[in-house]
Amino acid sequence: MKTRRRPYSDQRPTDLGGGVWSVPVPIPGNPLGYTLVYAVESPGGIVLIDAGWNHEDAWTALRDGLATVGVNVSDLRGVVVTHYHPDHAGLAGRVREESGGWIAMHQADADLVRLYRELAGDDGRHLQVEMMRKAGAGADAEAMVTADRPIPPAQPDVELQDHDLIDLPGRPLRAIWTPGHTPGHLCLHLEDTDRMFTGDHVLPGITPHIGIYPYDRSDTDPLTDYLASLDRLSVYTTTEALPAHEWTFPDVATRAAEIHQHHEQKLITLEALLTPTPHTIWQIAEKMTWNRPWPDLTPIQRGLAAGEAAAHLRTLESRGKAHRHPNAHFSTTP
Repeated sequence: MKTRRRPYSDQRPTDLGGGVWSVPVPIPGNPLGYTLVYAVESPGGIVLIDAGWNHEDAWTALRDGLATVGVNVSDLRGVVVTHYHPDHAGLAGRVREESGGWIAMHQADADLVRLYRELAGDDGRHLQVEMMRKAGAGADAEAMVTADRPIPPAQPDVELQDHDLIDLPGRPLRAIWTPGHTPGHLCLHLEDTDRMFTGDHVLPGITPHIGIYPYDRSDTDPLTDYLASLDRLSVYTTTEALPAHEWTFPDVATRAAEIHQHHEQKLITLEALLTPTPHTIWQIAEKMTWNRPWPDLTPIQRGLAAGEAAAHLRTLESRGKAHRHPNAHFSTTP
């Protein structure tokens, strides 16, 4: 079944067949509109794939949407979180409180949840502002002093590794580690029906955010990781994708290859923007093409754009196409 993206107001819980349902859960104030939460039935109970944003409207939509397809939150066996971002993990803790079930997440993202819970409040805000200042953000950095920050998600009970089987008795639901969007992003392959819950890793009409935080890190290369994760899905040529946003689609492998090519072209375009004169990450981000003109982006959106610029610059650096200078300036390779 293929379901095209519609406004949240037009979305309804859907029986996708094979013991799988989708429930749209709103993301307040976000242009994505909603997260598609999936419920997977097994002889041992029902498991959710993701849970949605931690907001009362989202909770009502999740609870009532599940009830529409005959599922009571209190009866859930657990929640597998594809990655720690708030539109996926935000309500997992509340589901656990209501059901007594478990929360599962890849170990790398579980480590980040621990870190963010430690940095909740002013400490985390201070680090974000300093990161933006060092990148040359100017007034945009100051705007982050009063910006809202999402509540950190709940710490998971189960920390998954690549190839682990999820606790879903009678149905083989396997974790596939696909780092890039986050260090611990997981796709989940429901092997008995050859379906894959792709989270944000592979989406049908858009591409996920790939960024580096802090921007000046040189010990990680998330875009290179992401491209390798896309290539890993090349064998899933007959597998139906059930993504966390937009709509379901056939042939995971073809879409993964398209996204890989998109980023390769973006790297070529970025390399052409570099000059022998070193520029800050913020200055380079201003030159790049985004879905709206740079002046129309909010400070938060500019911060995300700079993170994506940093990730692409890091990959160019690892390929010998860009040169890093002190204080996170970049130029063409001498």
